Amino acid sequence: MGKKSKLEVDGVKLEVSNLDKVFYPKTGFTKGRVIDFYIKISPHLLPHLKDRPISLKRYPDGVEGFFFYEKQCPSHRPDWVKTTNVARKDGSEINYCVMNDLPALVWAANLADLELHTFLHQAPAITRPLVLAFDLDPGPPADIVQCCQVGLWLKDLFAQLKLECFPKTSGSKGLQVFVPLNTATTYEKTKAFAHAVAQSLEKEFPAVVVSNMQKSLRGGKVLVDWSQNDPHKTTVCVYSLRAKDHPTVSTPVAWDEVALALKKKSAKLLTFEAEDVLKRVKKYGDLFAPILKLKQKLPATNTIH
Repeated sequence: MGKKSKLEVDGVKLEVSNLDKVFYPKTGFTKGRVIDFYIKISPHLLPHLKDRPISLKRYPDGVEGFFFYEKQCPSHRPDWVKTTNVARKDGSEINYCVMNDLPALVWAANLADLELHTFLHQAPAITRPLVLAFDLDPGPPADIVQCCQVGLWLKDLFAQLKLECFPKTSGSKGLQVFVPLNTATTYEKTKAFAHAVAQSLEKEFPAVVVSNMQKSLRGGKVLVDWSQNDPHKTTVCVYSLRAKDHPTVSTPVAWDEVALALKKKSAKLLTFEAEDVLKRVKKYGDLFAPILKLKQKLPATNTIH
C-alpha cells in the first residue's frame, strides 16, 4: 500500500496517497505537484468543468506507464462527487463524473486522472453543444507552427461571418479553436457546419489543409478535425495537464501570440508547462472566459464559401 495523507479541501476531508511518486520521469514532476497544480489553477479551471460530463484518463504509474479511460464514474467515489447520465449510441447510459468543485477535482487527481476530457455540452442539456470546436492536428513534419497559420485562416473566416473565436494549445502537438455559441443549436447543425468550414479551408488551401480523417492524407498538412462536434466525443479541457514527457498544459493563448509563433516559426512560443500556466493566469486572467459567456448564433451552413 502507498503512503497516505489527509488533506482538507474546502471543508471536505480527503485521503490522498503516494504524493512523492514521480509521474513525469523526465522532469521529476510528482503526483503531489499534479494535485498542487490542479488546486492552484482551479479558480480558472472549475468554471470550464461545471456540469460537464467528464472522462477520466488515468495514469496510475505516471506518463510512461499504462493508462486507461474511465467513462463510468467509479462506484467507490465519495457521495459528494456529482454524476450525470449520458446516452450511448446503443441507447444504454453511462454515469459520468462531474467535477463541479475543488474536492471532486482533487479526488480525481488523486486517482491519477492527469488529463481532463470534457463534452461540449453541460448537463442536463446534453443534446445542446455550447461551442463549435476545431482540433488542428499536424501531420509530421508539420507542427504547431503550421497549425498557427490554419488557425489564423479560421479566425479570418469567422470574422467574415461576424463570429469571434478563441485559440488554445492542445498541450500536445496541435492548436484548438473554439467558437462560443451559448445559444440554442444541435450537434447535427454544429457538426455539419464545422465539416463545411473544414472543407472550405481545404479547398482554398489544399497544400496545407486536409479535412478528411484518413491518416495517410495528413503528411506535412494540418487536419482540421471537425468531428469533435459530436454528442459522443470529448475534447481535452482547457487547463488540463497532458501525459507527455513534460507536464504541458492545454493553454489559452491570444491571437497575437499565435501570429508571433507563426512569424518566428517557433513551436516553443506556444509550449507551456504547469508553472508557466500559473504565471500566465496571474498576468492575464482566464483568456478562455468568453467561451462560457459570449452568445453567438450559428450561421446557416450555406453561408460558408
